[in-house]
Amino acid sequence: MMAATPELSRVVTFLQDILLEIDNSVEPTTPNPHLNMILHLLNSHAEGRIVSPSSMVAASGVPYATGTRKLAEIMETGLIEQRHRTKSGRSFSLHPSPTLLQSFNQFADRIDRIARATYGNVEQSTEAKDYYFGGSYQPGQALIPPPSALPSSLKLSGGLRILVHGDPTFMVMENLKRQFEQIIGNDISQRAFSIDRLREEALRNATRAKSRYDLIAVDLPWLGEFVAKGVVRPLAEVMNVDRLDPSDFHTAGWRAAHWNGVPYGVPSQTTPEMMFYRKDWFAEAGLQPPATTDDVIAAAKHFHDPRHGRYGVAWNAARGTALGHTFIMTCADFGQPIVDLPEIAGGFDADHLDRGGFRPMLDSANALAAAEYLVELMEYSPPDILSMSWYERVRPYANGSVAMAYGYTLLAPYFELDQTCSAHGNTGYLPHPHGPSGVPIAPVGGYVLCIPTNLAEERLSDAVEGLIAFTSPAAQKLYAQNGSRTAPRYSVGADPEVRRLSPIFELVDQMSWRDELQFWPRPPIPQISDIISICGTELHDMLRGITRPADALARAQERAEAVLRQSVT
Repeated sequence: MMAATPELSRVVTFLQDILLEIDNSVEPTTPNPHLNMILHLLNSHAEGRIVSPSSMVAASGVPYATGTRKLAEIMETGLIEQRHRTKSGRSFSLHPSPTLLQSFNQFADRIDRIARATYGNVEQSTEAKDYYFGGSYQPGQALIPPPSALPSSLKLSGGLRILVHGDPTFMVMENLKRQFEQIIGNDISQRAFSIDRLREEALRNATRAKSRYDLIAVDLPWLGEFVAKGVVRPLAEVMNVDRLDPSDFHTAGWRAAHWNGVPYGVPSQTTPEMMFYRKDWFAEAGLQPPATTDDVIAAAKHFHDPRHGRYGVAWNAARGTALGHTFIMTCADFGQPIVDLPEIAGGFDADHLDRGGFRPMLDSANALAAAEYLVELMEYSPPDILSMSWYERVRPYANGSVAMAYGYTLLAPYFELDQTCSAHGNTGYLPHPHGPSGVPIAPVGGYVLCIPTNLAEERLSDAVEGLIAFTSPAAQKLYAQNGSRTAPRYSVGADPEVRRLSPIFELVDQMSWRDELQFWPRPPIPQISDIISICGTELHDMLRGITRPADALARAQERAEAVLRQSVT
């Protein structure tokens, strides 16, 4: 069994409506029991409803004996799979087989094109040609089929329990819960928190005798701390890591899931922070997209017009975690890691953080340049910039009051999927503009799904199967088709159907190949959360004008040194 795509669901509904109209409008008419039953099965599958043999026969539109015979004919072709619902094996449910779903997805694509060609207006004809000769028909680019059901249902008491962040991608997973319950054959319970509360709950869960969660989402910078505190298990202890196809993950995202060369999590979303900018505004003004921090200041100054409700740039400036992340990534734009990482080809070495002994670099010249850049950005930012965090910075950009915004790709659905937004269809995406000592980079964010160290042994094997199912290429493609703008795998970003959804997927793949996706800007040393909080507090006072940049950094350096001297327990 595979999950239904939005295109398949739309065509199934369309065909059911057409058949109903034909049956009610044309006399004489003869029911098509094979098609009626297949459409009923696919529609129920898309809605996450259990299908029994009797309900299939009832949907056939023919007498019971005939319907039973026609159902047997479909079963013989291998288009339907059975799954036992009870231990006795006397009761079973029916599900579309991978063969049925794959062939019907291709059929749905053809129906979609026929409808476009038949009813589309003249202006749409070129688009229809592009759709036919491009997309899934481009040579050399394989389509990822929908996700298949597990060979046997998971047997987890209380269902599969997942702890996640309350962001758009994980909310897409929540919206697809019924479909994935069909795939794993078990209930799913997903609990979502804000970023700070998520970390607190994960750490609190580690103190319990037995974990309340089978899988937990771990923000990339937390990995070193969670390994040091024994929160998560090494993957190799509980599974064959090769089953994940590690080479398919974006290099930076997969490396960020390791500690001391050992993988502890599977990338669930790889979402670089980028610069969003209004292509239409820049074109009208005759300005080139900003490549450097000086370009950002110049463009922000040009577009900043508070009297008419227009501002230059939005970013994370809220006190604490939000501003702390902004500052350490801005330091990276100026070529400065937040601690003294060794320099290597293409950046800095964040693969051997377990050696410890690091010194904060907040007192460096490049860190000072980064702080002064943020002070200058304040002049061209919205009036509520000091309270803006993850989502608040994107909202004014989406509604057309801001020319540029720093934002993770996972936030792009706020304007990509809302046609009423001024930024819809008018957004360009860039890696971070860099300072004099920096190069173009896109700091990698996102989450890995991990298995808690204190998960009960009897739940381990099924938790692993759930982990593989949720992070497979097919699952990631389904998330993208339902609104996610994160794709941790090369194969997903290269899928023609995914690329049609947003330019983000191809751009992220290109940045990965150019080695612009980097995780060293937020090195997952065990003390990183405390250092982020320190930076977000001290620099907030700087942005408010209470302290000078040099004094704020001196204070942050002193506090960060004290944190790094402490052992993690």
